[in-house]
Amino acid sequence: MRDRLRAGAAIFNDGYYHAAHDAWENRWLELESGSDDERLLHGLIQYSGAVFHARERNWEGTVGLAESAGEYLAGLPADYRDVRLEPVRSFLSRLAADPELLERRKPVRIEHDGDHPTLPSLGFEATAIAAVVLAEEFGYDDEPVARARGYARQDLEAGEDDSVFITLLFDFVREDENRGIISQRLSDHVGRRRAREEDVEGLF
Repeated sequence: MRDRLRAGAAIFNDGYYHAAHDAWENRWLELESGSDDERLLHGLIQYSGAVFHARERNWEGTVGLAESAGEYLAGLPADYRDVRLEPVRSFLSRLAADPELLERRKPVRIEHDGDHPTLPSLGFEATAIAAVVLAEEFGYDDEPVARARGYARQDLEAGEDDSVFITLLFDFVREDENRGIISQRLSDHVGRRRAREEDVEGLF
């Protein structure tokens, strides 16, 4: 839960408002409806949706999602799951009353665990989540990215901290301008690793 919260917050804080909800959605769908965790993720998902609609100048959608997000987050502790909710709730209230607010100012960034996460600040697990989300958002093939995430975890467990898969996942998330090149390199390394695995399987 912590890594998903942090990954989504970083994606949101770096301005990828549409993509942010994907970091939270799978976990949200697993939760019991009406539980505090479900309300938190539902509210954050709708916050990202409200901001996205406002940037698209869909004022009706902005108001509806801002009001709904505020309702989901209402009643939760001010620092639930280490997410500082009061600034978000306050901004949602203002956005619902004035959907053109984002024409004049940026949305309130999400604070988690005492700071405002950004993509370069994420640890491995949150980066691994963000990598798949950003691959989907920008139209890259997410299958090699997901496989690279699995290989990176295997390498970490084996003590191989210098794994090329770990390095490329971090680079893919952090480097906007080179993301296409990094995606291709990542796909190439995944293909070679799979080929080696298939060669080994063929021996038995």
